[in-house]
Amino acid sequence: MPTRVKIVSFCFFCFFNPIFAQQLPIWTAELGNKKPVDWLVRPVTDKAGVFQSSDGRNIVLYNGLLKRTFRITPDLACTDFQNLSNNQQLLRAVKAEARLTINGKSFPVGGLYGQKENAYLLPEWIDSFKTSDSAFHYINYSVEDIKPYLNWKTSMWTGNMKNATGKSVTFNFRSSLPALKGFNVAVHYSIYDGIPLLSKWVTLQNNTGENVMLDQVVNEILAVVEEESAVEGNTEQMAVPNGIYVENNFAFNNAMRYKLSDQATHWKKDSTYTSQVNYRFQTPCLLEVHPKIDVGINLKAGESFESIRTYELLQDGYDRERNGLAIRKMYRTIAPWTTSNPIFMHLVSKNDAEVKTAINQCSETGYEALILSFGSHCNMEDTTASNLKKWKELADYAHSKNIFIGSYSLFSSRKISPEDDVIDPKTGKPGGAFFGNAPCMGSKWGLAYLEKLKLFMRLTGFNIFENDGPYPGDVCASTNHPGHEGLHDSQWKQMELQKSLYRWCNENGIYVNAPDWYFLDGTNKIALGYREVNFSLSRDQQMLLNRQNIYDASWNETPSMVWGFVPLTKYQGGGPDAILEPLSEHLDAYEQLMTQYYGAGVQACYRGPRLYDTETTKKTVKNVIQWYKKYRDILNSDVVHLRRADGRDWDGIMHANPSLKEKGLVMIYNPLNEDIIRNIKLPVYYTGKHNSIKIREKEGVEKTFSVDRDYSVSMTVKLAAKGYTWLVLE
Repeated sequence: MPTRVKIVSFCFFCFFNPIFAQQLPIWTAELGNKKPVDWLVRPVTDKAGVFQSSDGRNIVLYNGLLKRTFRITPDLACTDFQNLSNNQQLLRAVKAEARLTINGKSFPVGGLYGQKENAYLLPEWIDSFKTSDSAFHYINYSVEDIKPYLNWKTSMWTGNMKNATGKSVTFNFRSSLPALKGFNVAVHYSIYDGIPLLSKWVTLQNNTGENVMLDQVVNEILAVVEEESAVEGNTEQMAVPNGIYVENNFAFNNAMRYKLSDQATHWKKDSTYTSQVNYRFQTPCLLEVHPKIDVGINLKAGESFESIRTYELLQDGYDRERNGLAIRKMYRTIAPWTTSNPIFMHLVSKNDAEVKTAINQCSETGYEALILSFGSHCNMEDTTASNLKKWKELADYAHSKNIFIGSYSLFSSRKISPEDDVIDPKTGKPGGAFFGNAPCMGSKWGLAYLEKLKLFMRLTGFNIFENDGPYPGDVCASTNHPGHEGLHDSQWKQMELQKSLYRWCNENGIYVNAPDWYFLDGTNKIALGYREVNFSLSRDQQMLLNRQNIYDASWNETPSMVWGFVPLTKYQGGGPDAILEPLSEHLDAYEQLMTQYYGAGVQACYRGPRLYDTETTKKTVKNVIQWYKKYRDILNSDVVHLRRADGRDWDGIMHANPSLKEKGLVMIYNPLNEDIIRNIKLPVYYTGKHNSIKIREKEGVEKTFSVDRDYSVSMTVKLAAKGYTWLVLE
């Protein structure tokens, strides 16, 4: 299976003509001296740009919030990386731009050498630095507007339909070594408008005329100022630099959290930094980004390769809320498809009639989508003409009611055959996968599975896909699978196959739920994190635990990025006090469970055969949906955390968005068996209202409150026993 091709972002005329260069605006000190605004509250007027120094020796990336400078003679290297919001210098030493391992040998890409003191870098030292004889050397650059990574489309409700804007610069390199003649390297950067964010990736083109074993690609190397120093002790527990948040699109392991899913960000030791405090030179202060397992690609003559993409977000402090809001803004910027958030039901069906009933109920209550849940009678792997015809007719019926429809599919946690399953390199037999036994995505069955899913969705018109147990980084020792050569390339090739499915869905308007971190390659939603057996607990326990789960999942993820769970029928066991059916007999709990999720902006999997059983239940569901839609924009805005649910006192969250009419919306809950009156302090800084703000309870009369100098407003709230209320800030 050939490696995914996506490289043509530089001009080959430019590449082979070193004297060619675009004319760039000149960098001036006045630009760097501008006082930045708080980009989380106020829009940034400076646009991202690529500049050159007056002497032509430096190229500067700047957007009013960050500045990154590259010396381009006698070779290219990053010499300055500043957060302009707090004037923090992140760089302490010069390193290569990237590093390639080819045919077992390591080659730096660019870089300047000769820095003897690695604790800090003085500009006057740079002129004395030399190039590396073995490196790929800088040739020239080209600049263009940022292009969308994915040509995504959707007709669903989406909070942000705009693609990121800014500038991209490509630095081109080639080697003077005869063995690497024709092996072209391009290092790409994008700098974004309105956010202190860069992305970086490397593309390669093998024009050598021979096959090349590409063992590894390190697409980022940064000698960053250390976070803390320790003379001795367990340096593995030392903090990594806080001023930069790094994310990449090589993340998996079903953790439902990026930090635990990341497979490519490495904070390493730097033995060349000999003046560090640690006696054994163990301080984690060297950032390298690359897959843990070598890519191991046999790059054939004429083929190209694209590395993983690294995103570097600069942070200006240690406040968890602020740093989380910055990360959430990053997702809204670089992956706008994650702001799509259709209102969906999870249907458990036995026959087609139940599907039509559910479609009708969705339409009547204001729901927007229906997903055939696990255990339903839809099999997307069945691509017979009769099955495709049946599901196309049901999809057409759903679409006639303005309801999106899709289905669940299981990939892992199953055995296919000894020929198609992942082969354990330790035993040479099936097994050893993340889930014990799993098919190999690169096997004959795996490749057919991908094509069957695409065929099913294309011919039926299904526009939602829920993939359970996606490929979680398995390696496979088989040498007979058509999708990979052997163990050496099995992880990278399977990962690319998995991501290619999600990219295809994204670009064909198909919404994807997947329980792993593929957001940067096209998925829309992940589970917020919950323990399924907890849904066998009592309704009261479920309500409180759900609020804890929402609170914990909303530090780095936006409301639209996560889903929750509300089992309408018996699930994972449990007694009569755990279930909601009959819905009309547990209407208070049903309503509050919906309100908790919709009040957080989070969609839940309402799993069962129906949304309502009586007219009263129908009216309740409809009322909650109408309320959610009325405040949809602010409810899909980011969460500011007030108090985590503990069952001992009130708990709540606040949505904030300075760009809306409703600057904030607060949800407050009382888990106690008695009415309470509480004075609650609301942190309104991120609403953008810093002097006074109008607040009303539900649809009541608004009152004007003065904002204290800590950017808070105090107000008294009365909460009924086991009840809740909501406040609107304008």
